[in-house]
Amino acid sequence: MYTAVAFQVASTINIKLSKQQLAHQLLFQDSDELFYQVAPEKFMYLFHYGIVSFFNMNPDETAQLIKEIEPYCVEMIPADMSEAISVHIVENTLKVDFEKVVLPEVNPEMIRLVMLNVSQSVALDAYSNITESLLIETNKHTKYLELKGKLDISGNQLKRVIGKILNIKNKISENLYIFDSPESTWEDEQLNRLNQALKQTFDLKDRYHLIHDRIDIIKENLELFKSIMDHKESSRLEWIIIILIVIEVVDMFIAKLFF
Repeated sequence: MYTAVAFQVASTINIKLSKQQLAHQLLFQDSDELFYQVAPEKFMYLFHYGIVSFFNMNPDETAQLIKEIEPYCVEMIPADMSEAISVHIVENTLKVDFEKVVLPEVNPEMIRLVMLNVSQSVALDAYSNITESLLIETNKHTKYLELKGKLDISGNQLKRVIGKILNIKNKISENLYIFDSPESTWEDEQLNRLNQALKQTFDLKDRYHLIHDRIDIIKENLELFKSIMDHKESSRLEWIIIILIVIEVVDMFIAKLFF
């Protein structure tokens, strides 16, 4: 039995620098990913969005490899968020169950698909935690609005939250390929079947939709807050103009009265 495990180790991994510096055998590459064979039946997969996955590695080996890629990471994160799945090799068998994959052989392309889906699952967990905390924060403001009839957030705070939400949405769109099948699956029915089964097992599509639904709810609330603030600012400006006009009229009246 083998194990494929993925960790979030950073906010970003510099793929270009990693490719230039790492000396392992490179099996697959693009602008966002690097897939290495580190030793016989041992693989490492790096992703631009800060995830690294290992196949058939013990804890000391994974720790050493994480230390090796650390110089190419931006904003290192303690490797607390992880996910693993066991991989069994049974001749002429291809099967995906909960927390278990059965492959007919140690095929690098099959192993890459397993590691890709495990890594995307970890990334979705990270984005899910972020959006959940933002939704809880937004709900506090809507509750205050319901009870007090006004907002307890400043314009600058609101702008920062809006910026954060837009950045998260952009990162998800740029970095996760939940609906895209790797090119290797296009002409290989076995690889395509494995990829689809892994997506279903990790529930990637439903979790992806849940994150986007949360973002849409948060955006709707923030747009409401912005509308309320704009109306409040507009009303304040109208009152300032009215007061200035009144002052000018009074000043003219006094000037005519005494002069």
